[in-house]
Amino acid sequence: MEKALKEGLKGLEKGEVPIGAVITAPEGKIIARDYNQPISMKDPTAHAEILTLRKAGSFLGNYRLLGCTLVVTIEPCPMCIGAALNARISRIIFGAFDPKAGAVGSIYNLAEDDRLNHRIEVISGIMEKECADLLRSFFRACRRKQP
Repeated sequence: MEKALKEGLKGLEKGEVPIGAVITAPEGKIIARDYNQPISMKDPTAHAEILTLRKAGSFLGNYRLLGCTLVVTIEPCPMCIGAALNARISRIIFGAFDPKAGAVGSIYNLAEDDRLNHRIEVISGIMEKECADLLRSFFRACRRKQP
């Protein structure tokens, strides 16, 4: 999670919402990392998870990321968990819950939905305070800048 937080800080430096993600191979080695970039890329799909999934697929030479773990600083949204399900990610570890858009327990639980053909093990609340504090401070600063 520390590595994902470092990625989130990179996004913060560029004015993006500070969300970071890493993907580890089955043996635990980090094979991909990235941060949110929808503003700079002008791309609504440029969430940290999506960018990291793309890099991991490229690294492994396969869109199926069997045995891999996605570590992200906030609970994935429906788009991101959908991509992780399609990639056959084995495990998601996340820090802060997202009560407004979270799709891995807060609003929905798509990772463990029996109606889908793949399920993902979920571990939540890892370094939750640090992840939530980073997001809170970012949004607090944004509100102060508004006229």
